[in-house]
Amino acid sequence: MSSMKIIEATIFALKIPFTESFSHSLKSRTYSDSIVVKLKATDGTIGYGEAIARPYVTGETVESCLDFMVSTIWEKVKQIDYPEPEADISWLYNISDTIPTAESKGVIAFNAAKAGFELALLDCLLKSRKLSLAAILPPKRNTVIYSGAITSSSIEKAVKNAKSFKLFGLQHIKVKITGEDDFARLDAIRQAVGQETSLRIDGNGIYDFDAAVNICHELAQLKIDSAEQLIGRSTPETWAKLKELAPIPQMVDESLVTIEDAKALIAANSCDFFNLRISKCGGIAQTIRIAQLAQTAGVKLQLGCQVGETAILSAAGRHLATWLEDVTFVEGSYGNLLLSEDISIESIRFGNGGKAGLLRQSGLGIEVKDEVLEKYAVQRYHC
Repeated sequence: MSSMKIIEATIFALKIPFTESFSHSLKSRTYSDSIVVKLKATDGTIGYGEAIARPYVTGETVESCLDFMVSTIWEKVKQIDYPEPEADISWLYNISDTIPTAESKGVIAFNAAKAGFELALLDCLLKSRKLSLAAILPPKRNTVIYSGAITSSSIEKAVKNAKSFKLFGLQHIKVKITGEDDFARLDAIRQAVGQETSLRIDGNGIYDFDAAVNICHELAQLKIDSAEQLIGRSTPETWAKLKELAPIPQMVDESLVTIEDAKALIAANSCDFFNLRISKCGGIAQTIRIAQLAQTAGVKLQLGCQVGETAILSAAGRHLATWLEDVTFVEGSYGNLLLSEDISIESIRFGNGGKAGLLRQSGLGIEVKDEVLEKYAVQRYHC
């Protein structure tokens, strides 16, 4: 069996403006700060991956992520003879396992950095043999249904967004809550979308324990399907207590970064949902491993996204969303609904009803426009 080396890497730190600001309790964003990894193989094939560093999620900043990519991951990747792709998930695991991650001061794991290189390697190696990621993750459904998200904003703006989503046919909506006017906003949104639309809430860890319990009791009458990360990154025992006392199903996000986190949360029967995010979890392989642990334990899944993902992470998420055995909610693929310009030739965004179809082309299934990377790059490293 032939093998291939990666001979060149270019890493872009991007700032792509948003069409409008996106706010939650921890941060207001006006641009995407994605990191794109571009790899070149010995046969000239190019592949792309994406990382999104979030200090309040994995502990990674853009700078620390870039530094770990250049000083640690690239030094390892350039030495490896990569095996020819096989339409088998064990090949995907083997590729992912060649990419190091690590803990550092203030960093839970360099999972975004790992994800960026994993996706680029998969894209490059699969494209070199004209294979799609769908050959390794064969779709179990032909359509993915995406959710809408309402940022922390005034009640008037929230209702306006909710009505737009309703007209667009979205079945699932997530609302960012902040501890201020939560009931009034959710009540107004519920009235705007009716009883059929699924609503869930996300606190991004802004509440203390008692406030989290109280807000769940207040909002339960509005038919809320899940409450995501109301408290900060806490012990599994604390989460188990919250699950016991709160009348709304509990979802963990920032508390679920590593496979060890997943095992500890499951052992304590801590939550009803895991929010999986490819960049947060360290790539597709580690996300799948966590998903399989959850499935065995009866924990439901949301396949989430980081705000500002470009078409690369959206494409990876699409493949995973079509392959996962059972996923309750899916987020992402906003494309130019949020980004002033996306980086792929193809539009990756979902359409009416939140619906999006399969990706069939080789690699991750998209063609990246280098001129857009150059246009929005604020830093670049050529290795």
